[in-house]
Amino acid sequence: MATSRTSAPAFLLHSTPYRETSLVVDLFTRDHGRIAAVAKGAKRPRSALRAVLLQFQPLIATWSGNRELRTLTGAEWTGGLPAPQGDALLCAFYLNELLIRLLPREDAHPALYDAYERALRELSDGAPADETLRRFEWMLLREAGYAPDLDRDSADRPIDAQRLYRWSPSGGFVAAEPHEPSVVAGAMLHELAEGRFGSTANRQQAKYLMRAILSHHLDGAPLNTRQILIDLHKL
Repeated sequence: MATSRTSAPAFLLHSTPYRETSLVVDLFTRDHGRIAAVAKGAKRPRSALRAVLLQFQPLIATWSGNRELRTLTGAEWTGGLPAPQGDALLCAFYLNELLIRLLPREDAHPALYDAYERALRELSDGAPADETLRRFEWMLLREAGYAPDLDRDSADRPIDAQRLYRWSPSGGFVAAEPHEPSVVAGAMLHELAEGRFGSTANRQQAKYLMRAILSHHLDGAPLNTRQILIDLHKL
């Protein structure tokens, strides 16, 4: 009986050595979510897979098998996406780490895949990295089912642009007073929903809010790439 094969647009998120000449690759595919596959012989100098299994490059991946660990039978580079450089490259690694840590395997999210590709393009084109990261973080939280409601507060009242709020893991956004810690502006929550920020203050609030929500859903475990970015910008 012939072994069925599946092909889909994909990005390589991570790879680890497997035996002497192979790799285990973590692929983010548009139609099948994250999958793990063995790329046999991919470490050999003349392997066709070795030349195309590059992070942040769009691929058409082909694999066989239906177990947790598939067999990668082919990968074709589709081009058209410049590789991010410098700080943008670190930001791209951060996106990959978020996907690996928060997105379960075998859970398809075509809209998130498109958002990831768009974020890579923005980073490569020199767009403001903070806005790109906030948009992607929010999309990931929404697609993974972790996003709090940005339209209504914990008392089921519409979020008021003129009020302050604090985020509660159990209740969403709670109306707050200026003297309370970790408050954010209702106007910023409206901007977060739109993916654009009108002031430096709102950008900072969005960053710390996303950090708190992500940390909660990661059970406080640190993100390695975020710490590298923080350390670099302390220099």
